[in-house]
Amino acid sequence: MSLFDDKDAYQPLAAKMRPRCLDDFAGQEHLLAPGKPLRKAIETSSLHSMVLWGPPGVGKTTLARMISELCDVHFQSISAVLAGVKDIREAIAVAQQHRMATGRKTLLFVDEAHRFNKSQQDAFLPYVEDGTLIFVGATTENPSFELNNALLSRARIYKLQSLSTDQLISVMKRALTQAPALKELNLDATPEVFNQLALAADGDARRALNILEVATDLVTGTHITEAVVEEVLGSDFRRFDKGGDIFYEQISALHKAVRGSSPDASLYWFARMLDGGCDPLYIARRVVRMASEDIGNADPRALQLALNAWEVQERLGSPEGELAIAQAIVYLASAAKSNAIYTAFSDAKIDAGAQSSLEVPMHLRNAATKMMENMGYGDGYQYAHDHDDAFVPGESYFPEQLVDREYYHPVDRGLEIKIAEKLAYLKKLNQASTFKRYNEPDEVDG
Repeated sequence: MSLFDDKDAYQPLAAKMRPRCLDDFAGQEHLLAPGKPLRKAIETSSLHSMVLWGPPGVGKTTLARMISELCDVHFQSISAVLAGVKDIREAIAVAQQHRMATGRKTLLFVDEAHRFNKSQQDAFLPYVEDGTLIFVGATTENPSFELNNALLSRARIYKLQSLSTDQLISVMKRALTQAPALKELNLDATPEVFNQLALAADGDARRALNILEVATDLVTGTHITEAVVEEVLGSDFRRFDKGGDIFYEQISALHKAVRGSSPDASLYWFARMLDGGCDPLYIARRVVRMASEDIGNADPRALQLALNAWEVQERLGSPEGELAIAQAIVYLASAAKSNAIYTAFSDAKIDAGAQSSLEVPMHLRNAATKMMENMGYGDGYQYAHDHDDAFVPGESYFPEQLVDREYYHPVDRGLEIKIAEKLAYLKKLNQASTFKRYNEPDEVDG
Protein backbone atom coordinates (compact mmCIF):
# COMPACT_ATOMS: atom_id res chain seq x y z
CA MET A 1 0.00 0.00 0.00
CA SER A 2 1.27 3.46 -0.87
CA LEU A 3 1.96 5.84 1.97
CA PHE A 4 -0.47 8.21 0.30
CA ASP A 5 -3.27 5.68 0.73
CA ASP A 6 -2.86 5.58 4.50
CA LYS A 7 -6.21 6.59 5.99
CA ASP A 8 -4.54 7.18 9.32
CA ALA A 9 -2.19 9.85 7.89
CA TYR A 10 -2.21 13.12 9.76
CA GLN A 11 -4.88 15.68 8.88
CA PRO A 12 -5.04 19.17 10.36
CA LEU A 13 -7.93 19.76 12.73
CA ALA A 14 -9.43 22.24 10.26
CA ALA A 15 -9.63 19.50 7.61
CA LYS A 16 -11.18 17.02 10.05
CA MET A 17 -13.84 19.51 11.08
CA ARG A 18 -15.11 20.43 7.62
CA PRO A 19 -18.92 20.53 7.90
CA ARG A 20 -20.85 17.89 5.96
CA CYS A 21 -24.22 19.62 5.76
CA LEU A 22 -25.50 23.16 5.41
CA ASP A 23 -26.81 23.30 8.98
CA ASP A 24 -23.29 22.69 10.31
CA PHE A 25 -21.77 25.46 8.20
CA ALA A 26 -20.44 28.25 10.45
CA GLY A 27 -21.51 31.76 9.56
CA GLN A 28 -22.76 32.99 6.16
CA GLU A 29 -26.40 33.01 7.28
CA HIS A 30 -27.04 35.76 4.72
CA LEU A 31 -26.39 33.12 2.03
CA LEU A 32 -27.21 29.76 3.62
CA ALA A 33 -30.06 30.35 6.05
CA PRO A 34 -33.30 28.55 5.12
CA GLY A 35 -35.06 30.35 2.30
CA LYS A 36 -31.98 32.19 1.01
CA PRO A 37 -31.43 31.93 -2.78
CA LEU A 38 -28.09 30.08 -2.62
CA ARG A 39 -29.45 27.54 -0.16
CA LYS A 40 -32.52 27.01 -2.33
CA ALA A 41 -30.30 26.47 -5.37
CA ILE A 42 -28.26 23.86 -3.50
CA GLU A 43 -31.29 22.07 -2.04
CA THR A 44 -32.98 21.86 -5.45
CA SER A 45 -29.73 21.12 -7.35
CA SER A 46 -30.38 24.19 -9.48
CA LEU A 47 -26.71 24.96 -9.81
CA HIS A 48 -25.14 27.90 -11.59
CA SER A 49 -21.62 29.18 -11.96
CA MET A 50 -20.54 31.41 -9.12
CA VAL A 51 -17.69 33.33 -7.55
CA LEU A 52 -17.19 32.94 -3.80
CA TRP A 53 -15.56 36.15 -2.62
CA GLY A 54 -14.30 36.56 0.92
CA PRO A 55 -11.30 36.60 3.25
CA PRO A 56 -9.31 33.47 4.13
CA GLY A 57 -10.85 30.81 6.36
CA VAL A 58 -14.53 31.57 5.84
CA GLY A 59 -15.37 28.31 4.05
CA LYS A 60 -15.05 28.96 0.32
CA THR A 61 -13.43 25.60 -0.45
CA THR A 62 -15.65 23.75 2.02
CA LEU A 63 -18.78 25.25 0.50
CA ALA A 64 -17.73 24.25 -3.03
CA ARG A 65 -17.10 20.66 -1.95
CA MET A 66 -20.38 20.55 -0.06
CA ILE A 67 -22.28 21.80 -3.10
CA SER A 68 -20.79 19.06 -5.29
CA GLU A 69 -21.70 16.35 -2.75
CA LEU A 70 -25.22 17.58 -2.01
CA CYS A 71 -26.01 18.10 -5.70
CA ASP A 72 -24.31 14.89 -6.87
CA VAL A 73 -22.01 16.50 -9.43
CA HIS A 74 -18.42 15.53 -10.21
CA PHE A 75 -15.90 17.67 -8.29
CA GLN A 76 -12.61 18.86 -9.72
CA SER A 77 -10.26 21.41 -8.25
CA ILE A 78 -7.37 23.46 -9.61
CA SER A 79 -5.39 26.27 -8.07
CA ALA A 80 -4.68 29.36 -10.15
CA VAL A 81 -1.46 29.78 -8.19
CA LEU A 82 0.00 26.59 -9.69
CA ALA A 83 -2.05 25.92 -12.84
CA GLY A 84 -1.61 27.17 -16.39
CA VAL A 85 -3.51 26.84 -19.66
CA LYS A 86 -2.37 23.21 -19.98
CA ASP A 87 -3.92 22.35 -16.60
CA ILE A 88 -7.14 24.12 -17.54
CA ARG A 89 -7.38 22.09 -20.76
CA GLU A 90 -6.74 18.86 -18.88
CA ALA A 91 -9.45 19.68 -16.33
CA ILE A 92 -11.89 20.46 -19.14
CA ALA A 93 -11.01 17.21 -20.95
CA VAL A 94 -11.67 15.21 -17.78
CA ALA A 95 -14.99 17.00 -17.32
CA GLN A 96 -16.00 16.22 -20.92
CA GLN A 97 -15.05 12.56 -20.54
CA HIS A 98 -16.94 12.31 -17.26
CA ARG A 99 -20.03 13.85 -18.81
CA MET A 100 -19.94 11.43 -21.75
CA ALA A 101 -19.44 8.43 -19.45
CA THR A 102 -21.91 9.28 -16.67
CA GLY A 103 -24.04 12.19 -17.89
CA ARG A 104 -23.05 14.17 -14.79
CA LYS A 105 -21.81 17.72 -14.92
CA THR A 106 -18.56 18.76 -13.31
CA LEU A 107 -18.18 21.42 -10.67
CA LEU A 108 -14.75 22.89 -11.36
CA PHE A 109 -13.48 24.69 -8.29
CA VAL A 110 -10.82 27.28 -9.12
CA ASP A 111 -9.00 28.44 -6.01
CA GLU A 112 -7.40 31.90 -6.09
CA ALA A 113 -9.25 32.54 -9.37
CA HIS A 114 -8.02 36.13 -9.53
CA ARG A 115 -4.49 34.83 -10.23
CA PHE A 116 -5.52 33.73 -13.74
CA ASN A 117 -4.99 36.30 -16.50
CA LYS A 118 -7.66 37.28 -19.00
CA SER A 119 -6.85 34.61 -21.59
CA GLN A 120 -6.81 31.91 -18.91
CA GLN A 121 -10.18 33.08 -17.59
CA ASP A 122 -11.58 33.17 -21.14
CA ALA A 123 -10.64 29.50 -21.59
CA PHE A 124 -13.52 28.49 -19.31
CA LEU A 125 -16.23 30.41 -21.16
CA PRO A 126 -17.27 27.93 -23.93
CA TYR A 127 -17.56 25.08 -21.45
CA VAL A 128 -19.57 27.14 -18.98
CA GLU A 129 -21.84 28.08 -21.88
CA ASP A 130 -22.41 24.51 -23.09
CA GLY A 131 -23.00 23.15 -19.59
CA THR A 132 -19.88 20.99 -19.34
CA LEU A 133 -18.67 22.98 -16.35
CA ILE A 134 -20.22 24.63 -13.35
CA PHE A 135 -17.51 27.18 -12.63
CA VAL A 136 -16.99 27.98 -8.94
CA GLY A 137 -14.18 30.43 -8.36
CA ALA A 138 -12.79 31.40 -4.97
CA THR A 139 -11.08 34.73 -4.45
CA THR A 140 -10.02 37.06 -1.69
CA GLU A 141 -9.93 39.94 -4.20
CA ASN A 142 -12.78 42.12 -5.38
CA PRO A 143 -14.06 40.23 -8.47
CA SER A 144 -15.07 43.42 -10.25
CA PHE A 145 -11.40 44.42 -10.31
CA GLU A 146 -9.74 41.05 -10.86
CA LEU A 147 -12.07 38.93 -13.03
CA ASN A 148 -12.99 39.83 -16.58
CA ASN A 149 -16.50 40.91 -17.50
CA ALA A 150 -17.18 37.93 -19.77
CA LEU A 151 -16.67 35.51 -16.89
CA LEU A 152 -18.51 37.68 -14.37
CA SER A 153 -21.54 37.93 -16.67
CA ARG A 154 -21.88 34.13 -16.53
CA ALA A 155 -21.51 33.77 -12.77
CA ARG A 156 -23.19 35.05 -9.64
CA ILE A 157 -21.02 36.67 -7.00
CA TYR A 158 -21.53 35.61 -3.40
CA LYS A 159 -19.79 37.65 -0.71
CA LEU A 160 -18.70 35.56 2.26
CA GLN A 161 -18.05 37.38 5.52
CA SER A 162 -15.47 36.98 8.26
CA LEU A 163 -16.77 34.95 11.17
CA SER A 164 -17.74 36.77 14.34
CA THR A 165 -16.08 36.07 17.67
CA ASP A 166 -19.14 34.08 18.82
CA GLN A 167 -19.13 32.00 15.63
CA LEU A 168 -15.43 31.21 16.01
CA ILE A 169 -15.95 30.18 19.62
CA SER A 170 -18.78 27.90 18.50
CA VAL A 171 -16.48 26.32 15.88
CA MET A 172 -13.79 25.67 18.49
CA LYS A 173 -16.21 24.22 21.05
CA ARG A 174 -17.65 21.92 18.40
CA ALA A 175 -14.13 20.70 17.61
CA LEU A 176 -13.41 19.94 21.26
CA THR A 177 -16.58 17.86 21.58
CA GLN A 178 -16.72 16.20 18.14
CA ALA A 179 -13.18 15.70 16.85
CA PRO A 180 -12.35 12.11 17.94
CA ALA A 181 -8.79 12.89 19.04
CA LEU A 182 -9.95 15.81 21.17
CA LYS A 183 -13.26 14.43 22.41
CA GLU A 184 -11.57 11.74 24.46
CA LEU A 185 -9.32 14.34 26.14
CA ASN A 186 -12.39 16.04 27.63
CA LEU A 187 -10.78 19.48 27.31
CA ASP A 188 -12.41 22.74 28.33
CA ALA A 189 -11.53 26.42 28.67
CA THR A 190 -12.93 29.54 30.29
CA PRO A 191 -14.94 32.05 28.24
CA GLU A 192 -11.99 34.44 28.49
CA VAL A 193 -9.64 31.88 26.94
CA PHE A 194 -12.05 31.09 24.11
CA ASN A 195 -12.48 34.81 23.48
CA GLN A 196 -8.72 35.32 23.37
CA LEU A 197 -8.31 32.50 20.86
CA ALA A 198 -11.15 33.86 18.71
CA LEU A 199 -9.69 37.36 18.66
CA ALA A 200 -6.33 35.95 17.57
CA ALA A 201 -8.05 34.09 14.72
CA ASP A 202 -9.38 37.41 13.37
CA GLY A 203 -12.51 36.04 11.66
CA ASP A 204 -10.73 33.04 10.12
CA ALA A 205 -12.18 29.65 11.14
CA ARG A 206 -9.24 27.68 9.75
CA ARG A 207 -6.84 29.82 11.76
CA ALA A 208 -8.98 29.40 14.88
CA LEU A 209 -8.81 25.60 14.58
CA ASN A 210 -5.08 25.67 13.84
CA ILE A 211 -4.45 27.75 16.96
CA LEU A 212 -6.72 25.48 19.02
CA GLU A 213 -4.88 22.41 17.78
CA VAL A 214 -1.53 23.85 18.83
CA ALA A 215 -2.99 24.77 22.22
CA THR A 216 -4.31 21.24 22.80
CA ASP A 217 -0.83 19.86 22.13
CA LEU A 218 0.54 22.03 24.95
CA VAL A 219 -2.12 21.23 27.55
CA THR A 220 -0.91 19.13 30.46
CA GLY A 221 -4.30 18.59 32.10
CA THR A 222 -7.84 19.04 30.88
CA HIS A 223 -7.93 22.85 30.95
CA ILE A 224 -6.67 25.15 28.21
CA THR A 225 -5.27 27.90 30.40
CA GLU A 226 -4.33 31.51 29.69
CA ALA A 227 -0.68 30.51 30.10
CA VAL A 228 -1.07 28.00 27.27
CA VAL A 229 -2.73 30.62 25.10
CA GLU A 230 0.08 33.09 25.76
CA GLU A 231 2.60 30.45 24.73
CA VAL A 232 0.68 29.68 21.54
CA LEU A 233 0.21 33.32 20.60
CA GLY A 234 3.83 34.22 21.15
CA SER A 235 4.18 34.44 17.38
CA ASP A 236 2.16 36.73 15.17
CA PHE A 237 -1.22 35.19 14.33
CA ARG A 238 -2.75 38.24 12.71
CA ARG A 239 -4.19 37.89 9.26
CA PHE A 240 -1.72 38.56 6.49
CA ASP A 241 -4.05 40.29 4.05
CA LYS A 242 -2.44 41.97 1.06
CA GLY A 243 -5.45 42.27 -1.15
CA GLY A 244 -8.77 41.20 0.33
CA ASP A 245 -11.60 43.31 1.66
CA ILE A 246 -9.71 44.24 4.82
CA PHE A 247 -6.95 45.67 2.64
CA TYR A 248 -9.38 47.94 0.78
CA GLU A 249 -11.13 48.92 3.98
CA GLN A 250 -7.81 49.99 5.49
CA ILE A 251 -6.71 52.08 2.51
CA SER A 252 -10.16 53.68 2.60
CA ALA A 253 -9.67 54.45 6.29
CA LEU A 254 -6.24 55.96 5.60
CA HIS A 255 -7.63 58.14 2.81
CA LYS A 256 -10.53 59.35 4.92
CA ALA A 257 -8.24 60.10 7.89
CA VAL A 258 -6.01 62.25 5.66
CA ARG A 259 -9.07 63.99 4.18
CA GLY A 260 -10.41 64.54 7.69
CA SER A 261 -7.15 66.21 8.80
CA SER A 262 -6.25 63.60 11.41
CA PRO A 263 -2.49 62.97 11.17
CA ASP A 264 -2.52 60.55 14.10
CA ALA A 265 -5.25 58.30 12.69
CA SER A 266 -3.56 58.53 9.28
CA LEU A 267 -0.32 57.23 10.75
CA TYR A 268 -2.16 54.42 12.53
CA TRP A 269 -3.78 53.12 9.34
CA PHE A 270 -0.49 53.47 7.48
CA ALA A 271 1.20 51.38 10.17
CA ARG A 272 -1.64 48.82 10.09
CA MET A 273 -1.28 48.34 6.35
CA LEU A 274 2.48 47.91 6.58
CA ASP A 275 1.98 45.49 9.47
CA GLY A 276 -0.38 43.45 7.28
CA GLY A 277 2.23 43.13 4.52
CA CYS A 278 1.06 45.87 2.14
CA ASP A 279 3.61 47.05 -0.43
CA PRO A 280 4.68 50.60 0.59
CA LEU A 281 4.81 51.57 -3.09
CA TYR A 282 1.08 50.93 -3.36
CA ILE A 283 0.45 53.26 -0.43
CA ALA A 284 2.80 55.86 -1.91
CA ARG A 285 0.81 55.83 -5.15
CA ARG A 286 -2.45 56.30 -3.26
CA VAL A 287 -0.94 59.17 -1.25
CA VAL A 288 -0.23 60.95 -4.55
CA ARG A 289 -3.92 60.57 -5.41
CA MET A 290 -4.89 62.04 -2.03
CA ALA A 291 -2.66 65.06 -2.67
CA SER A 292 -4.56 65.92 -5.87
CA GLU A 293 -8.06 64.84 -4.83
CA ASP A 294 -8.30 66.35 -1.36
CA ILE A 295 -5.67 69.12 -1.20
CA GLY A 296 -5.11 70.24 -4.76
CA ASN A 297 -4.23 73.88 -5.20
CA ALA A 298 -4.95 74.72 -1.58
CA ASP A 299 -1.35 73.56 -1.05
CA PRO A 300 0.42 72.42 -4.25
CA ARG A 301 3.47 71.43 -2.19
CA ALA A 302 1.52 68.39 -1.01
CA LEU A 303 1.68 66.76 -4.44
CA GLN A 304 5.42 67.34 -4.72
CA LEU A 305 6.03 65.95 -1.24
CA ALA A 306 3.94 62.87 -2.06
CA LEU A 307 5.92 62.30 -5.28
CA ASN A 308 9.19 62.75 -3.41
CA ALA A 309 8.13 60.13 -0.83
CA TRP A 310 7.26 57.70 -3.63
CA GLU A 311 10.70 58.24 -5.17
CA VAL A 312 12.47 57.73 -1.82
CA GLN A 313 10.68 54.41 -1.38
CA GLU A 314 11.67 53.33 -4.89
CA ARG A 315 15.31 54.39 -4.45
CA LEU A 316 16.00 53.37 -0.84
CA GLY A 317 13.31 50.85 0.06
CA SER A 318 12.39 50.20 3.68
CA PRO A 319 12.61 51.55 6.32
CA GLU A 320 13.83 54.89 4.90
CA GLY A 321 11.11 55.01 2.28
CA GLU A 322 8.37 54.23 4.78
CA LEU A 323 9.50 57.16 6.93
CA ALA A 324 9.32 59.46 3.90
CA ILE A 325 5.79 58.22 3.14
CA ALA A 326 4.84 58.81 6.79
CA GLN A 327 6.18 62.36 6.47
CA ALA A 328 4.07 62.94 3.38
CA ILE A 329 0.98 61.47 5.03
CA VAL A 330 1.31 63.73 8.08
CA TYR A 331 1.84 66.78 5.85
CA LEU A 332 -1.21 65.94 3.74
CA ALA A 333 -3.37 65.35 6.80
CA SER A 334 -2.27 68.71 8.26
CA ALA A 335 -2.52 70.71 5.03
CA ALA A 336 -5.37 72.96 3.90
CA LYS A 337 -7.98 70.92 2.06
CA SER A 338 -9.67 71.50 -1.28
CA ASN A 339 -11.49 69.16 -3.62
CA ALA A 340 -12.12 71.98 -6.11
CA ILE A 341 -9.85 70.41 -8.76
CA TYR A 342 -11.45 66.98 -8.29
CA THR A 343 -14.95 68.44 -8.58
CA ALA A 344 -14.06 70.70 -11.52
CA PHE A 345 -12.49 67.84 -13.45
CA SER A 346 -15.51 65.61 -12.79
CA ASP A 347 -17.88 68.32 -14.07
CA ALA A 348 -15.73 68.92 -17.15
CA LYS A 349 -15.81 65.19 -17.96
CA ILE A 350 -19.61 65.22 -17.74
CA ASP A 351 -19.79 68.06 -20.30
CA ALA A 352 -17.17 66.44 -22.53
CA GLY A 353 -19.17 63.21 -22.57
CA ALA A 354 -22.53 64.89 -23.12
CA GLN A 355 -21.25 67.35 -25.75
CA SER A 356 -18.61 65.21 -27.40
CA SER A 357 -19.38 66.35 -30.96
CA LEU A 358 -18.61 70.05 -30.43
CA GLU A 359 -15.95 71.27 -32.83
CA VAL A 360 -12.87 73.28 -31.92
CA PRO A 361 -13.62 76.97 -32.67
CA MET A 362 -11.82 78.29 -35.74
CA HIS A 363 -9.79 80.88 -33.82
CA LEU A 364 -8.29 78.10 -31.69
CA ARG A 365 -7.29 75.86 -34.57
CA ASN A 366 -3.68 75.77 -35.71
CA ALA A 367 -3.14 76.70 -39.36
CA ALA A 368 -0.44 74.14 -40.03
CA THR A 369 -0.78 74.30 -43.85
CA LYS A 370 -1.64 76.99 -46.41
CA MET A 371 -4.90 75.23 -47.19
CA MET A 372 -5.90 75.34 -43.53
CA GLU A 373 -4.98 79.01 -43.38
CA ASN A 374 -7.17 79.70 -46.42
CA MET A 375 -10.01 77.84 -44.70
CA GLY A 376 -9.87 80.30 -41.81
CA TYR A 377 -7.98 78.21 -39.26
CA GLY A 378 -6.62 80.53 -36.57
CA ASP A 379 -8.53 83.59 -37.79
CA GLY A 380 -9.02 86.12 -35.03
CA TYR A 381 -6.77 84.42 -32.51
CA GLN A 382 -5.22 86.87 -30.08
CA TYR A 383 -1.83 86.04 -28.59
CA ALA A 384 -2.18 86.39 -24.81
CA HIS A 385 1.37 87.66 -24.30
CA ASP A 386 0.63 90.71 -26.48
CA HIS A 387 -1.79 91.95 -23.79
CA ASP A 388 -1.43 93.33 -20.28
CA ASP A 389 -1.27 90.62 -17.64
CA ALA A 390 -0.92 88.11 -20.53
CA PHE A 391 -4.73 88.08 -20.62
CA VAL A 392 -7.19 88.87 -23.44
CA PRO A 393 -10.34 90.44 -21.92
CA GLY A 394 -13.51 89.12 -23.50
CA GLU A 395 -11.84 86.14 -25.17
CA SER A 396 -13.34 82.63 -24.90
CA TYR A 397 -11.57 79.33 -25.25
CA PHE A 398 -14.74 77.21 -25.17
CA PRO A 399 -16.90 76.07 -28.06
CA GLU A 400 -19.65 78.65 -28.50
CA GLN A 401 -22.27 76.26 -27.06
CA LEU A 402 -20.43 76.16 -23.73
CA VAL A 403 -19.40 79.78 -23.41
CA ASP A 404 -19.07 81.04 -19.82
CA ARG A 405 -19.00 77.55 -18.30
CA GLU A 406 -17.38 77.52 -14.86
CA TYR A 407 -16.07 74.29 -13.34
CA TYR A 408 -13.36 75.42 -10.97
CA HIS A 409 -14.49 77.08 -7.76
CA PRO A 410 -11.53 77.64 -5.42
CA VAL A 411 -12.21 77.16 -1.74
CA ASP A 412 -11.53 79.75 0.94
CA ARG A 413 -8.50 77.87 2.25
CA GLY A 414 -4.76 77.88 1.65
CA LEU A 415 -3.32 79.09 -1.66
CA GLU A 416 -6.74 78.85 -3.30
CA ILE A 417 -7.67 82.08 -1.52
CA LYS A 418 -5.11 83.86 -3.74
CA ILE A 419 -6.20 81.89 -6.81
CA ALA A 420 -9.81 82.93 -6.21
CA GLU A 421 -8.77 86.57 -5.97
CA LYS A 422 -6.86 86.32 -9.30
CA LEU A 423 -9.80 84.65 -11.07
CA ALA A 424 -12.22 87.26 -9.70
CA TYR A 425 -9.96 90.03 -11.06
CA LEU A 426 -9.82 88.42 -14.51
CA LYS A 427 -13.58 87.97 -14.50
CA LYS A 428 -14.04 91.71 -13.90
CA LEU A 429 -11.76 92.42 -16.88
CA ASN A 430 -13.92 90.16 -19.04
CA GLN A 431 -17.11 91.87 -17.90
CA ALA A 432 -15.67 95.36 -18.57
CA SER A 433 -14.28 94.50 -22.03
CA THR A 434 -15.95 95.83 -25.18
CA PHE A 435 -14.64 92.79 -27.07
CA LYS A 436 -16.74 89.64 -26.87
CA ARG A 437 -15.69 86.50 -28.74
CA TYR A 438 -19.28 85.34 -29.14
CA ASN A 439 -22.45 87.37 -29.34
CA GLU A 440 -24.21 87.56 -26.01
CA PRO A 441 -27.52 85.67 -25.93
CA ASP A 442 -30.63 87.70 -26.55
CA GLU A 443 -32.41 88.81 -23.42
CA VAL A 444 -35.69 87.11 -22.80
CA ASP A 445 -38.60 89.30 -21.78
CA GLY A 446 -39.83 88.37 -18.35
